[in-house]
Amino acid sequence: MARDSANSIPTEDLLKAYTLGYFPMARAREDASVVWVLPDERGIIPLDAPHVPKKLARLLKKEPFEIRINTAFSDVMMACAEATKARPETWINDAIVEAYSELHFQGHAHSVECWREGKLVGGLYGVVLGAAFCGESMFSRESGASKIAMLHLMARLKIGGFHFIDAQFFNEHLVQFGLIAMDDADYQIILAKALKEKADFFAAPDQLSAALVLQSITQTS
Repeated sequence: MARDSANSIPTEDLLKAYTLGYFPMARAREDASVVWVLPDERGIIPLDAPHVPKKLARLLKKEPFEIRINTAFSDVMMACAEATKARPETWINDAIVEAYSELHFQGHAHSVECWREGKLVGGLYGVVLGAAFCGESMFSRESGASKIAMLHLMARLKIGGFHFIDAQFFNEHLVQFGLIAMDDADYQIILAKALKEKADFFAAPDQLSAALVLQSITQTS
């Protein structure tokens, strides 16, 4: 389900839409308007039993990147909006950049970043709603960077008491982390529960060792 909207997105409307399961997308980077989307099938990573691929765990233990939190939110967004060979067109337009940058300023949106030698080489961003984290987009400029950012995100969310990551759509790339498909009716149930609770994105320190990331992700509730 989708509904068109004008090219300005008030942050209060954006947060309200998330509580109903909607999120905005542009049809193209240059398109000034957005479409409000409510998927019939949702992609969810439950945080009670996430997965860590063995190959990725080995890379994580090498600690190839410096992980930073919220130091370059706008840069992460703009990197996610860049066209690539694999993704020649993106859904992040200027209205979305402006709205989510304001959400970040207000403390509702966060980035997990991978840095190497002072350069931003990967990361992701998303929105916190109670005990839910709504993942928006990720990017890599070096192999494995976005995946390492995802592991650090999962560990941080588990430490902070979050219930799940909403990946919006089912995506085969994220199945390795425990992504499952869920219809909208079931999603609305877990979303309503998460909205009633308060999780803490900053319960974990900004710097997490590889050992703590793996321990936090793999421990059961």
